[in-house]
Amino acid sequence: MGIYKIPEPINEPVLSYAPGTPEREEIMAAYNDLKSRKLEVPMVIGGKEIKTDETVPMTSPHDLSLDLGHYYRGGKKEIEMAVKAAMDAKEGWTNLPFEQRAAIFLKAADLLAGPYRALVNAATMLAHSKNAFQAEIDAVCELADFFRFNAYYMQEIYKMQPGSAPTIWNYVDYRPLEGFVFAVTPFNFVSIAGNLPTAPAMMGNVVLWKPASSVVYTAHFIMKILKEAGLPDGVINLVTARGADVGEIIMKNENLAGIHFTGSTAVFQGMWKTVGENIANYKSYPRIVGETGGKDFIFAHNSASAVEVATAMTRGAFEYQGQKCSAASRAYIPASMWDDVKAILLKQVGELKMGPPEDFTNFVNAIIDRSAYNDIASYIDYAKQSKDCEIIAGGNYDDSKGLFIEPTVVVTTDPHFKLMEEEIFGPVLTIFVYQDEDFEKTLDLCDKTSPYALTGAVFARDRQVTALAAKVLRNAAGNFYINDKPTGAVVGQQPFGGGRASGTNDKAGSLLNMIRWTSPRTVKEALVPPTDYRYPFMAAE
Repeated sequence: MGIYKIPEPINEPVLSYAPGTPEREEIMAAYNDLKSRKLEVPMVIGGKEIKTDETVPMTSPHDLSLDLGHYYRGGKKEIEMAVKAAMDAKEGWTNLPFEQRAAIFLKAADLLAGPYRALVNAATMLAHSKNAFQAEIDAVCELADFFRFNAYYMQEIYKMQPGSAPTIWNYVDYRPLEGFVFAVTPFNFVSIAGNLPTAPAMMGNVVLWKPASSVVYTAHFIMKILKEAGLPDGVINLVTARGADVGEIIMKNENLAGIHFTGSTAVFQGMWKTVGENIANYKSYPRIVGETGGKDFIFAHNSASAVEVATAMTRGAFEYQGQKCSAASRAYIPASMWDDVKAILLKQVGELKMGPPEDFTNFVNAIIDRSAYNDIASYIDYAKQSKDCEIIAGGNYDDSKGLFIEPTVVVTTDPHFKLMEEEIFGPVLTIFVYQDEDFEKTLDLCDKTSPYALTGAVFARDRQVTALAAKVLRNAAGNFYINDKPTGAVVGQQPFGGGRASGTNDKAGSLLNMIRWTSPRTVKEALVPPTDYRYPFMAAE
C-alpha cells in the first residue's frame, strides 16, 4: 500500500497535419481504410456485444451515398439489461481502489493519443464531417485531456480533508452515488461523448450511456479503447435506444442517481420535469448536470482592431459549420468600424472552401444530419423573406450529395430579430450594427436578448471599456473571452459550462464537475472517548 500520486497532467499537444507530415499520411490511410469497409456496431451491455433485429444505417454527412455500416437499436429489454448489468457491477467497481480506477483512464488516454490517434480522428472526419484539425483538437486532444485531468482532479478531491481536534480524527469518505448515472451525449464533440460517461465512472459510479443516434459510429471506438484499457464489464453500458423507451425505464427507475447531459434545452428540461414528477420514487435525489447550448455573442467596441474582430467572427461562427455549443451566433459591431469589419469579414468568408474533409483545403464541411440541415435552412429562408435584414454572404444550401450549407452572414436592423435571439446551431452569423454612443445601452441589450448564457467575447483595447463590459455581461456567459473568439475551451485552462438556459454550469474539465459525482460521508473518530457524562461547567462552586 502507499499514498499514490497521479501524474500531473499536461494538455495533449495538437498535431498540425500540414503537407508532408507523418500524421497527415497516417490519418488519410486510416480514413480511406474506414471508408472502404462497413462497421457492425452492437450495444455493449455487461461487457457483452448485444445485437437486435432492428438495424439503423450509418452514413457520412458529406456523402450520403457512403455506407459506413449499421448499428443495432435496442428497446425496453436491452435497457432493463443495462440497468441490471450496471447495478451488478457496482459493488466491485465501487470497492476498487482509486488508483486502480485512475490507471484505466490514464491508459485510455495514452491509447487514444498513441495507437488509436489516426483511427479515431479518421472516424470523426467520416461520421461527424470534421476536418482533420477539428477532429484532432476534439476527438484526441480534448478527450485525452479529460481522461488525464479528471484522474488528477479525482485525487485532489480525495485530498480535501477536514481538520481535527485533540483526541479526534476527522476525515471524509467520498462515496460514489447510490445507484447508476445516466449519460446522454451529443453529436458535435467526441470528447464530450467520451467525458460524460467516464467522469462519473472514474469516481466509482456505474453508468448507462446513450450516445446521439447520428454518431454511434465514434462511440463504438471509445468503448473499444476503454475495454482495451481494462474497464471492467458493466461499469459503462452503451445503449442505443429510442428516447421514449429510455424515458419510460431509465428516468423512472428507483436507482437513478444522476444525469450527465449535453444536448438541447427542451430535452433537458423534459428530463428535469420527469425527475421532479418521480422524485418520491427514487432512493436518493438524482444529481442533474447538464449543458444545453447557447446564443453566443461577439461584442466589439470602437477601440478594437477590425481585423481581430473579423477573424474571430469567421473562426468563431464557421468552424465545424457553427455546430459547436460555443459558436458565435450573434455579433454587435459599432457603426464607426462596421465598414472595415465588413470588408475583412466578406473577404475571409469569400475565401472559405466547402466540401468533404478528405480535401484538407476545405474549411467548412457538412451538417450532421437531415433534421439539422432542414432546421438551419429554414432560418436562412426566413431571413431571405424578411424586410428587417440583409444576407451579405452565403445563403445557399445543397443536399444533392451531402448536407452542405454555405457560411451565411446576416445583418439586421432589429436587435430582437429572430436570428439574433434563437439558437440555430449552424453556420449562420447575425450582426447588429449599433451607434457608437449607444455602447453601454447595447451591452445591456446583449445581456437581456437571449435566455442562454454559455459563451461570449468582447473586443476592446480600452481597458476601462473591457472592465465595464465584463461587469455588465457578468451573467451573460459562463465562458467569457476578451479579445478572442468564444470557442475552443481547453481542459484545465478554461473549464466549460454556462448558466441560465445553457445549463447547470458544473464546468466540464474541472474539479467542480467531478465532485458532483460523489456523496461525501463525514467520519469522526474519537481516539480517546470520554468516560464521564459530566461536563466541567457542571462542577459545584
